[in-house]
Amino acid sequence: MTGNIRTFILMAAMTALLMILGQMIGGTGGMVFALVFAGATNLWAWWNSDKAMLRQQNAVPVTRAQAPQLYDMVQRLAQRAQMPMPALYILQTEQPNAFATGRDPQNGAVAVTQGLLGALSHDEIEGVIAHELAHIRNRDTLTMTVTATLAGAIAMLGNMMLFTGGRGDRGGGMIGGILAMVLAPLAAGLVQMAISRTREYEADRLGAQICGKPLALASALARISNMAGRTVNIPAEKNPAAASMYIINPLHALRADRLFATHPPTEERIARLQAMAR
Repeated sequence: MTGNIRTFILMAAMTALLMILGQMIGGTGGMVFALVFAGATNLWAWWNSDKAMLRQQNAVPVTRAQAPQLYDMVQRLAQRAQMPMPALYILQTEQPNAFATGRDPQNGAVAVTQGLLGALSHDEIEGVIAHELAHIRNRDTLTMTVTATLAGAIAMLGNMMLFTGGRGDRGGGMIGGILAMVLAPLAAGLVQMAISRTREYEADRLGAQICGKPLALASALARISNMAGRTVNIPAEKNPAAASMYIINPLHALRADRLFATHPPTEERIARLQAMAR
């Protein structure tokens, strides 16, 4: 509940920032336009983001005949989570990793990499699958889609401020436009990353409950984190905006400051899971 409240507050902050920028550019009409534009783009993303994500990451659909053990595992865990069986995909990369997508539990999809299936134990794979099912059940993929769309709209309005200089004294002229162009997208990005980290903690907690093995999920996180940095995930590198969807950041960027990270520190996630086991 605490995580959900924090997510709501952060999303409300992004919406308020969007409205402020719209008001600075065009007064009340600009504020209304900003909200309508964000709503329209969110509606489009709600219907298409899952297909785009799977296509960008070169995900290949898998049937029970092709991978009976994996399929049965996902089906069993979905039943324990009291949700429909999601579509199952394989990612053609040796980096151990996984992600979930879909606008709701009825349209969910789970994708795991070849590297994950080859490197992790049965219990660890169960923990990863349960984590991804938790994302679907909590509708985290929809939440992250909305926040990403809001962040994009804020960045666009920030750029508009540079050219318009705002509405009279409200926008602060050219200086106000430059500040809005730089600070607004930065603030939106920080809020987006904070929401992503919050949802990861929630998915870890619920995933551990679904599979009943917190230590198996903790072990999987440690193994994936250790191996992901040594293997390049080419589709993820080509589409870095999708990094927050993975269970562990798949990118090979330098270690970022915690303020700018899309995922919580793996050590802290493991410590929370170990506390659950105790």
